[in-house]
Amino acid sequence: MKRAAARRPRLVTGPFLLVTLATFAYFTALGSLTPTLPLFVKGPLGGGAVAIGLSVGIFNLAAVPMRPFIGRIGDRRGRRILLVGGSAVIAVGILSYTAVTSVAQLVAVRFVTGFGEGLFYVGAASAINDMAPEDRRGEAISIFSLALYGGLIVGPVMGETVLGDGAFDRVWVAAAIAGALAVLLSLRVPDTRTHHPVGRSPFLHKSGLLPGLVLGGSIWGLASFNSFVPVYAVEIGLDGSRFVFATFAGVVLLIRSLGRRLPDRLGAERAASTALICNAAGLALIALWAVPAGLYVGAAIFAIGQALAFPALMTLAVRGAPATDRGVVIGTFTAFFDLFFGIGALTLGGVVAAIGLRANFLAAAGVVAAGLFVVPVTARRARSEPIAS
Repeated sequence: MKRAAARRPRLVTGPFLLVTLATFAYFTALGSLTPTLPLFVKGPLGGGAVAIGLSVGIFNLAAVPMRPFIGRIGDRRGRRILLVGGSAVIAVGILSYTAVTSVAQLVAVRFVTGFGEGLFYVGAASAINDMAPEDRRGEAISIFSLALYGGLIVGPVMGETVLGDGAFDRVWVAAAIAGALAVLLSLRVPDTRTHHPVGRSPFLHKSGLLPGLVLGGSIWGLASFNSFVPVYAVEIGLDGSRFVFATFAGVVLLIRSLGRRLPDRLGAERAASTALICNAAGLALIALWAVPAGLYVGAAIFAIGQALAFPALMTLAVRGAPATDRGVVIGTFTAFFDLFFGIGALTLGGVVAAIGLRANFLAAAGVVAAGLFVVPVTARRARSEPIAS
């Protein structure tokens, strides 16, 4: 037994650690904007709800058409150029907020920095998949996403602390420093590619399309949860939603850390199906059991699904695809994250206005559950392709 454990391929290496630390620094920079950017739009820039939604949503939508193209660059030029370029664009872009005096200027800058987000994320995810042993890929993605979540948890705390009574420029400078740290760490990442492309790869890779579509449904559910749980919590008698979100984050972090091997042990197909069932069940429970206990239990079940979905679906996307096309596959796959999150941010308000809060959660559960019909098809296609790693 000990000999088998000794032969197990190593996962956390120096380059792996560099990429995860750079990811943590990068998403700390982005996370610091979560609580402060809406206040900046509403306060100094004098914008309303539409301006806030546009300023937030344009960041994700800007990256959608560029992600597959970015993946091709990473496959041909290496991952480091994406890591360094993406974090540099974010650092400079956020620093430029100090000169912004109108909503239009902010939207323009956010559009450009959205391109930087596409650069960094595709580069980081591709590098992690390059370095991951085939039988530990789900675990590797879980650790990687743990760094991402860590940054999105630490960032808001940093942003609100630095903001104080309204020192927005200090927030932008602090976030830019975190982005610059990601640049410095990324500069030390070696070339992680195991194969180099010899011909032209497709702009959109078929291996990323169906897993990406399933991911999009899961992200639609997440956008609904994030946007309307704060309102729903008050409606059913709570004095706020902070502990609901703390429950959600705690479950996700627990599974992504202590349960990081689950996607590999269950297998990517079973893990993805389990994730969708938990996502749909959690949202349905929130809608149907309209009391505080129902919201907490539903949020915990929903969090289990969110913790498993991304590692399992990305594993399905890259499994069987040639290693030479890995960047394009990940670019195609992750474009659905931005697309559905951005569309969700811009449209879910209208959905709630039309059908109500509880019906909105049920509709989101239906969108997520539809992915259960797609996962088996995706898994069969992945198995039919020769594995090249």
